[in-house]
Amino acid sequence: MSGEFKGEQIVITGAARGIGATLARDLLVEGASVALLDSLADALSDTASRLGHEFGAERVSAHVVDVSDSSAVDAAIAGIEAHAPITRLAHVAGVLQMGRVTELTDAQWLHAFNVNTTGVFNVTRAVARLMADRGYGAIVVVGSNAADTPRQAMGAYCASKAATHQLVRCLGLEMAEHNVRCNIVSPGSTDTDMQRGMWADDSGRDNVIRGSLEGWKLGIPLKRIAEPDDVSEAIRFLLSDRARHITMHDMRIDGGATLGIR
Repeated sequence: MSGEFKGEQIVITGAARGIGATLARDLLVEGASVALLDSLADALSDTASRLGHEFGAERVSAHVVDVSDSSAVDAAIAGIEAHAPITRLAHVAGVLQMGRVTELTDAQWLHAFNVNTTGVFNVTRAVARLMADRGYGAIVVVGSNAADTPRQAMGAYCASKAATHQLVRCLGLEMAEHNVRCNIVSPGSTDTDMQRGMWADDSGRDNVIRGSLEGWKLGIPLKRIAEPDDVSEAIRFLLSDRARHITMHDMRIDGGATLGIR
């Protein structure tokens, strides 16, 4: 335990499972207190209870919030801030929406943008205002390598992530004068419930690594799917003061799956 984030309060959205839950534990190991936000009430309660038992309940708070609801977000952030200043934010929450563009419904399209883009807007706006007033802070948003790479049957997801990447860059430019850094981490295929939900059978992992010419999708040159720890490591670096001169950056964590092309 290095204590890199000792005494700080860090907000994590999408914290009930996957990358968010892994990040929460890693930040607790580093000395932070964490405020966990998610819309999955049961999973969030389980994660918060487990982490509270391991690290102390006083260092873990859980908030059931739909990030697409700006009023709910504002109320949660205000309550967290009243407890202790929010020094850093990791926005991990997101949804996967599959479907060919010509077959997507209005509801599917809007759901992808409501969570993946408007949700980021709601949360980062609320937290950035507080950080700007203090003249200090760091924000990391989990995007996707699909923001820059066309994918079949993923038009809504890709478009919502692309919009979010540009939103975070604009926010980073506006917040620079307030000493608030805003960066993006863009995972590729990562071993989470979202990824496994895309697999038809036990060969899913191997198929992703191999790629698909038929689906116009490259494989992964490093021949492994990322673990949540790989993404957490990148988020923690960009949140930390080790990255004090990095802002508006997009760090891709995909094993070379998009050949580093933007």
